[in-house]
Amino acid sequence: MKTIKFYLAIFIIFLFWSCSFETREVENVFIKGSDTEVNLALALAETYMAADPNISIAVTGGGSGAGIAALINNKTSIANSSRPMKEAEIDLANNRGIKPIASVFAMDALALIVHEDLPVNALSVEQIGAIFRGKIQNWRELGGPDMKISMYGRQSNSGTYVYFRDSILQAEYSQDVKQMNGTAQIVEGIKNDPAGIGYVGVGYVVKKDGSITPNIKVLSVKKDAHNQAFVPTKAENITNGDYPIVRPLFQYTDGRPDGKLRDFMLFCLSDAGQAIVKQTGYYPVSRRYWATNERVLNFSYADASSY
Repeated sequence: MKTIKFYLAIFIIFLFWSCSFETREVENVFIKGSDTEVNLALALAETYMAADPNISIAVTGGGSGAGIAALINNKTSIANSSRPMKEAEIDLANNRGIKPIASVFAMDALALIVHEDLPVNALSVEQIGAIFRGKIQNWRELGGPDMKISMYGRQSNSGTYVYFRDSILQAEYSQDVKQMNGTAQIVEGIKNDPAGIGYVGVGYVVKKDGSITPNIKVLSVKKDAHNQAFVPTKAENITNGDYPIVRPLFQYTDGRPDGKLRDFMLFCLSDAGQAIVKQTGYYPVSRRYWATNERVLNFSYADASSY
């Protein structure tokens, strides 16, 4: 009799526990792509998951090309890309039943960095292009010491590699450019190379308190020889268009997002999300991309006058 009562009590406790708690269905969101965007995406994902226990967001890098390939192969919810998709990529996606659609969740200033001891402080866009094309090979040609310039860049699957080639070099890279796996490797290389120069998303070298990564100097850049040079570390230089190397950061999805995926993407564009964008060294979405985001996510920027 005692045994029956014992098992009956256990059954009642289990039944009460089962009825007292809802079974949570966790929605998985996968984000893959741009190494420029990975730290920002992680910060946004961690903040959002802390407020919503019913979503799990996994963020990985690998480069814009890797993220786009994952989207084409239906292996990710969001492809982060620091460049627009190519026509060939869109055609391949469409052939596989994927309908890529882009929104912009932040702006990135691309910084040119050198070792802090290098006595060069500013370059023009034309000079930067000439360096990475291999036309200018010695710092002496730019008012610096007699040292062969050591160039650091990204691999060809990187959106930053493509953007920098198409917008700054407007030609192919010199074969002497060291192709690094990620932005962090470029920063580490420059730290230990007095003759080095590399291009990185500014968020990788500016800390939350506004200080610059030790042993690194961020160069001022001017549009041409007749204009003033500006640093990318001051927000006003980005928002007023003075700094010349600024690009949008994209989130690509298969068609218009819905459910918790859409909720997360809306959070990225909210006041709280854009505050995280600024805290991690990037810049809020510029007005020219608002209409695009409206069409994709169907919301309003009406109260976003501070962006």
